[in-house]
Amino acid sequence: MILVALGALSAFLAVALGAFGAHALRDRLAPELLAVFETGARYHLVHAVAIVVLGFAEARLPAVRVSAILFLLGTLLFSGSLYALALTGVRAWGAVTPLGGLAFLVGWAWLAWAAFARASV
Repeated sequence: MILVALGALSAFLAVALGAFGAHALRDRLAPELLAVFETGARYHLVHAVAIVVLGFAEARLPAVRVSAILFLLGTLLFSGSLYALALTGVRAWGAVTPLGGLAFLVGWAWLAWAAFARASV
């Protein structure tokens, strides 16, 4: 159930940050930086929900824990770098974003592999 708790906490943060972006940052950031922030929040929330689902699936398919860890890492790197880029305007943060995207991709690929491997047993 630790994955469910981590996913729920991550979803809480995604919603809070999304609301912060929509309300507190709307008039403070340039539209392109606000869009960057919103992209970070969207990917954050999608992967938080995925982690919750994986937490419930873990008892039947323990391999999903790897995907959940990769989704957490991806959230930190992908969404975190987009939040930092939007809030600071420092474009160097954009160099971190693809690493988070890669973690997301590997997490989804691992989940597909685990599910196919289980289906063939």
